Amino acid sequence: MTDTGHIPAAKLDPLLTDVAGPEENGTQFHLKEQEKASPTVSKPVKTPEPNRNPRRDSTRLSSVTTAIHLLKTFSFEDQELGISELAKRLGVAKSTVHRLASALLDENLLQQNPENGRYRLGVGLFTLGSLVRSRFDVANSSKKILNALRDKTQENVRLAVLEGGKAVYLHDFESPQTLRLKSGTGAQRPAFCVAEGLCLLSGLKDSELAAAIPKTLTPRTPKTIVDQDALLERIRQVKRRGYAIEDEECEEGTRCLAAPIYQNDGRILAAVGVAGPRLRMKKSQFSKLAPLVVEAAEEISSSLGFAGRPRVYV
Repeated sequence: MTDTGHIPAAKLDPLLTDVAGPEENGTQFHLKEQEKASPTVSKPVKTPEPNRNPRRDSTRLSSVTTAIHLLKTFSFEDQELGISELAKRLGVAKSTVHRLASALLDENLLQQNPENGRYRLGVGLFTLGSLVRSRFDVANSSKKILNALRDKTQENVRLAVLEGGKAVYLHDFESPQTLRLKSGTGAQRPAFCVAEGLCLLSGLKDSELAAAIPKTLTPRTPKTIVDQDALLERIRQVKRRGYAIEDEECEEGTRCLAAPIYQNDGRILAAVGVAGPRLRMKKSQFSKLAPLVVEAAEEISSSLGFAGRPRVYV
């Protein structure tokens, strides 16, 4: 195997024993009116309606821009929205939303639930997204390796890249087990609190790291690290160890181990992670899982032409 500068499996962190208390059951799988002065008569001037859409840079958005904002209103938490709710969030008239929604329906960019009349994102967006994802060689070349890792670990296997301070999941292959995490393919999570994100952040220069980490770290669970210095030390630990550990920092009841994937110039391009419910993914198993994750990451790196030592910024 090519020397990547990672810590060998035999020298994995000895502090990975399960010292936590008994596991709990369950796993979580959101102007004041003005007057115009006049020498004869003072007439009140109608105050313009306030702009309810913070993304509007002018008094009127183009139809294309409004349509884009309409599509971006949907989320994992709000997968179906009605005309009234969309109009309220966008700050436009219901008639405008109805007109745009009809056009987007015709192009399969939206779908309408026949039971309640609400809208959801359409398969046309999936087609476009697939074209974007195909640009990532790592997404295509890693599938076989990721599936093999899933078979070995029997847990979810994920592939993520860094985008604007977030870990974006290009793949999330579900565990074959009955109790498993829901696939998060296409999802975005704050990089600072997920294992894959920590791996991705570990490949940045200081200036890049400062731009990628929010000045205020918002906790997602009671275990989320919100202290900047503690987070930076965590990232340095990933560099030394060669992989990252996530222990319910992003979602309660979820654990993950991840390792960085290097492109041919030695820079970190992506990260591969193995994630599962805390009830099954014990800390005592980390020392066995980590070498499998690191090995898969090295194999993917080799397929991308990486044959040297990683670039490390300390």
